[in-house]
Order: sequence, then C-alpha cells, then structure tokens
Amino acid sequence: MPNDGIPFERIRERAYDIWDRNHRPAGFDLEFWLMAERELRAEAATATADRSEANNPQTS
Repeated sequence: MPNDGIPFERIRERAYDIWDRNHRPAGFDLEFWLMAERELRAEAATATADRSEANNPQTS
C-alpha cells in the first residue's frame, strides 16, 4: 500500500513512538509501521477535509 506521500521519516518517527509507548516489545516492527501509516494517513485526511471545509463554507 502506498504511503500517500507521507515522508518516510515521519512514518519512522511515528512507528518508533508507538513502539516506545508499548514498552518496546520485540517482533512488532511491521505492525507498528502499519499503525503509524494509518494514523498519519487519517491525520492527513482530517486536515484536508478541514481545509476544504474552511475554503468552501456552505450557506444556509
């Protein structure tokens, strides 16, 4: 699955943070990497939606 333009370094840092918060278990590198990608992708989608909404206010 593509990383949707999220820089490798941001994914790496987020995966490290997740690993660290989970008491640094061995053998979960792929799971934490994928979790980091999902989190960052969701944050990017929310930010995009917020910008779109701010640029296109609807009138009632």
